[in-house]
Amino acid sequence: MKLFNAFRVFESRNYSLFFTGQLISRIGMWMQRTAVIWVVYTLTHSVFLVGLTTFAEQFPSFLLSPAGGIAADRYDRFKVLMVTQIVSALQAAALTLVYYYSVNPFWGLLPLSALLGVANAFDVPARQAMVNDMVSKQEDLPGAIAMNSSLNNLSRLVGPALSGVVMAKLGATSCFIANAVSFVAVIICLNLMKFPKKQIVGNRKNAWTDFREGLAYTRSQNEISKVLCLIGLVCLLVATYNTLQPFYARDVFKGNAAMYGFITAATGLGALVSTLFIAAQKNSSRLKQMLFVNLIALGFGLILMSHMKYLLVYLLLSFVCGFGTMSVIPICNTIIQTVSEAHMRGRVVGFFAMAAFGTLPIGALVIGWLAKAIHPQNCMLGQGILCLIIAAVFFRFLSTPMPVLEKNRETTSEN
Repeated sequence: MKLFNAFRVFESRNYSLFFTGQLISRIGMWMQRTAVIWVVYTLTHSVFLVGLTTFAEQFPSFLLSPAGGIAADRYDRFKVLMVTQIVSALQAAALTLVYYYSVNPFWGLLPLSALLGVANAFDVPARQAMVNDMVSKQEDLPGAIAMNSSLNNLSRLVGPALSGVVMAKLGATSCFIANAVSFVAVIICLNLMKFPKKQIVGNRKNAWTDFREGLAYTRSQNEISKVLCLIGLVCLLVATYNTLQPFYARDVFKGNAAMYGFITAATGLGALVSTLFIAAQKNSSRLKQMLFVNLIALGFGLILMSHMKYLLVYLLLSFVCGFGTMSVIPICNTIIQTVSEAHMRGRVVGFFAMAAFGTLPIGALVIGWLAKAIHPQNCMLGQGILCLIIAAVFFRFLSTPMPVLEKNRETTSEN
């Protein structure tokens, strides 16, 4: 493993600009997300309503990500991404006003969270598929995808910690303002990038035909269908353990917003290290075996963390769980982008976003309800056990090397 492999993708000017703008924007997004969750919990003292808020933000991805994938295949991905960034910036500005002026801001947070979810449903397929467009060497693609995931994980490290400090000193309003301002950076960087005049020219079949073709293709590809099933189960049943973290911060460790920010940051640090480790792998055929090991570590980490009462050990286990959880997304994303055909890539990524980010809100809602019924600590214990079961079910699939295919990129469609 050479660390240089993880950073070789920055030789591309477009990718460097893309990474910089998205990093600033995602830090602002995580500041806002952390503030929203903390505000909801402190206003309602309900893990269920925290789950409902997460559901409102992320469930539109479950419904609309396939449409986002179709848009990524049919239209200029740069323009799609620009629209989603502007909508997200307006959402952050509206959230600031609602929270500052509303007597009971909770009911204003829900529809605005849903609006952000709609924007993300179109943002994720276009953004993920653009990574392939920006990488000139196919051997750099796994590293580029992993670095793209590390972008979110780095922001997940910095954003919550910064949010906790800012909320403790200045209040949640400042976090919402910071997110709105952060979109200026990403819009500037996008405009500095140089793409062919017609980066993507999709066919002009109707959208329903595009959807059916994408679904049939995804189901016919054994590697893709199994990967989507795996990531869907992990995100639905396991990855939503972070919904329970406000309970640990406030009720187990008797902390405030800063405590919650540090717990989330410890998880983000593990996620960042995980994606850098994956990006530095020169031999991508071992990624599936790495995923199996990480799922085992995640399962045992959640079991140990569930009833942990020592803060330092809890933070260490949060790091381990973050490492395990966030290895799933870049590895699965690398597999599907590597094996999918160029003209289907946007739609396949749309189904990936549906399986990964669309199931999270459903899981968060279920976990919020279960936490109320059986206690949050028992709920996390159950998630750890389920993670080990999932790893066992997919053992045979994960024990086989990842296929190494020929370079499969757009040619005439980018001219």
